[in-house]
Amino acid sequence: MADKLTGACIFGQSGGPTSVINASAYGVIKTALEAPEITQVYGCAHGIVGVLNETLYDLGQEDPFELELLMNTPSSELGSSRYKLSDEKDIARIHEVFEKYNVRYFFYNGGNDSMDTCQKVNDYLARVGYECHVIGVPKTIDNDLCGTDHCPGYGSAAKYIATTVAEIYKDARVYNTGTITIVEIMGRHAGWLAGAAALAGIVGLAPDYIYFPELTFDMETFLRDVEATYNAKNNCIVAVSEGIHYDDGGFVSQSKVSTTDGFGHAQLGGTAAKLAAIVKQKTGAKVRGIELSLLQRCAAHLASQTDIDEAFLAGKTAVESALAGNTGKMVAFVRENANGSYKCGITLQPLSICANNEKKVPREWINESGTNVTQEFIDYALPLIQGERSFKIENGLPRFARLKKIPVIK
Repeated sequence: MADKLTGACIFGQSGGPTSVINASAYGVIKTALEAPEITQVYGCAHGIVGVLNETLYDLGQEDPFELELLMNTPSSELGSSRYKLSDEKDIARIHEVFEKYNVRYFFYNGGNDSMDTCQKVNDYLARVGYECHVIGVPKTIDNDLCGTDHCPGYGSAAKYIATTVAEIYKDARVYNTGTITIVEIMGRHAGWLAGAAALAGIVGLAPDYIYFPELTFDMETFLRDVEATYNAKNNCIVAVSEGIHYDDGGFVSQSKVSTTDGFGHAQLGGTAAKLAAIVKQKTGAKVRGIELSLLQRCAAHLASQTDIDEAFLAGKTAVESALAGNTGKMVAFVRENANGSYKCGITLQPLSICANNEKKVPREWINESGTNVTQEFIDYALPLIQGERSFKIENGLPRFARLKKIPVIK
C-alpha cells in the first residue's frame, strides 16, 4: 500500500460570504488539524490573493474555543476576494508558494468562479508533476452551483428572506391607507433567492407577486398586475430579483449599474427603488422600495441549523476526500429520502462541471404566469430552512469568533 501524501494544507475563502461559510471553514480546519498526514494548517488572507502575496495564517495556533465559534460567525473570517487568476504567471506563483511551504492539500471555499480557480490550480499542478490534492468546498447564497442539489448558505438566506417578507407583510398593513411594497432580493441570473419569498406563504404571509431573472420582465404587464391587486386589496407586496431583465437582456436596474467585480459580473442594485418610482407615478399610491442587500448573506441570527450542519459537513468531507486521494473535485450534496423525510447525502463532482456554470430555477417550478413558484419549489426549499441556531451571547449580543490570525513567517 502506497504511503499517504504528507504535507501542509492551505484553506481559503472566496467570493461573497454567507452566514454559514465559517462553518465550512471550521469543518476543514478541525478535520485537518486532527489528520496526522497534514503537518500544518494554513489559512490564506483574502482568498487566492493571500497565496499570491504569501500572506498566510497559522491556524494551528488558534484557540480551539475561538475556532469552534466559527460555527456561528457570519462573513468570511479569513477575508475574501474576487480576484480572477490572470495568466499562468499567477498559477506558477501559487506553485512556488506551495513548494516553499510543502503544501500538499488545497481547499477553496466559494462559488462558480472559485471552482474555476480550483480547476486551474489543479490542472497546472498536475501538468508540472507537483502532487497536491485540490478540493472545492461549495458556497453561495445564490444556490446556482451546478452538480449539487443545493449550496451551503442558501438555506439560511432563504430563511432570512421568508421571515423578512412575512414581517414586511405584517407591517405594510398597519394603517388604513393602502401601500405598495417592492422588495428587492439578490440573484443576478438565478431566482432561487427570490423564490424563497414564497416560503412566507407557509404562515399565510406570502407576497402577491415574485419576478424571476429566468424569465423576461414586461413593465406594462407588471404595472397592470400591481395596480389591479392594489385596487382590489388596498395593498400589494412584490418580490423582485435584482437580476430581472427586459427582452433585450438589459437589466431593469441598468441605470444603477456602476461597476463590475473581478470576474466581470455587473454589480446590481436599485431595482426596487427604480420600480417603486415608476409604480408611484403610475398609481399615485404610497410606495416603498426595500433592498435587502447584504443582510441576506450576513444575518447569522436567523441561520438555519440544517444549513450550519451541512456547511460543516461540506468542509469536513473535503478534507476526508483529499486524504483518501481525491483531487480536482468539488464536494456536492445529494438529496435523499429517509422514511419520507429530507436527508442530505454527499458526493464528489468534477470541478469541470461546477466551474463557470449557473444552475437556474427550473421553468416548471415557476407558475404559468411567471409571477410565483409551484409546490415543487416549496417542497425543495422548505427542508433547507429548518432548525434554529443556538449561539453564545455576550452582553446581550452574539459572541463571534476572534481569531488571532498569526502570520506564518518562513
